[in-house]
Amino acid sequence: MGEWHPERPARLHAIAEEFVNSGLAGKLHRMPAPLATEAELERVHPRDYVTAIVEASPDEGYVQIDPDTALNPHSVEAALRAAGAVIAATDAVLARTVDNAFCMVRPPGHHAEATRAMGFCIFNNIGVGIAHALEAHGLNRVAVVDFDVHHGNGTEQMFAGDQRVLMVSTFQHPFYPYSGTDQPAANMINVPLRAGANGLAFREEVLHQWLPALTRFRPEMIFISAGFDAHRDDDMAGLNFSEDDYAWVTRELMRVADKHARGRVVSTLEGGYNLRALALSAAAHVRELLRA
Repeated sequence: MGEWHPERPARLHAIAEEFVNSGLAGKLHRMPAPLATEAELERVHPRDYVTAIVEASPDEGYVQIDPDTALNPHSVEAALRAAGAVIAATDAVLARTVDNAFCMVRPPGHHAEATRAMGFCIFNNIGVGIAHALEAHGLNRVAVVDFDVHHGNGTEQMFAGDQRVLMVSTFQHPFYPYSGTDQPAANMINVPLRAGANGLAFREEVLHQWLPALTRFRPEMIFISAGFDAHRDDDMAGLNFSEDDYAWVTRELMRVADKHARGRVVSTLEGGYNLRALALSAAAHVRELLRA
C-alpha cells in the first residue's frame, strides 16, 4: 500500500520465518490460495462494489480508496487470493482434507463493509468464508471470533441480525473504527476493552462472555479473525496481550470446536504490525491449531 505503510509484505515473511525457526513449518500442510470468484464475493459484497474495486486498479503507482487503504497494480489479485484462501480453507476443513486451517494472507479483511473498503481491507475475507460455509455447504450455525485490537465493523455489518451467525469479539475502545458499542444486534457479543487492558482482563471476558455464548450457540464451525495487534509490543494500539494469551484463547476455542463443531476451525490473519510480536503470536496460535 506504499512505502512505510504498516500493512506490508514483511508481515508474512516474518511469520513464515518464525514457522521455520520454531519447527512448525515441517508440520504444516500447505495449500495454494485460489482467486475468489465474483459469485463468491457477491454473497457479501454487491456486484457494483466488486466491479468498482477491479476498475479502480491502477496500471502503475497507487490509487487511494480510503485514507488508510490503497491499491497498486497487484492489490486486487492479492485481495482476491486472500478471500479465495478462506474459501479453499473452508472447503478443505469441511471435506476433512485438513483438521483446521490458518490463512496467512494479506490484505486483511474484517473492516471491509459490504460497499466500503477501509482500514487496510478491500474484501472481507472472513465474511466471504462464512457466507460460503452457509450458502455452499448448508451449515446452519457458524461462529466468528475476532480478537483483533480493532473492532471488526465490516463483519458485524454483514451478519448483524443473521441468526445463523454468532460473532464474539474483543477490541480496544474508544479506538478506530469507533464502532461496536452502539446497540449491537443480539447475535453480536462485543466486549470493548480500555487502553492498557492486559491479557488477564482479556481472559476474564472470554471466560465470562464468549465461552457461555458459544456454548449456547453450539456452532457447527468456528471462524477466527486472528489479529495480533493487541500485543503489548505493537505500538499501533494500546492493549497489552502476549503470545501466551493468543495460545490460551486458541486452546479454549478448540475445546468449543471439539465439543460442538467436530473440531472445525478456519482462522485468517487480520492485524499485527510489530513484526517480532506478530511472528511469535501467529506461531503460538498455529501451534495450538496443530495441537503441537
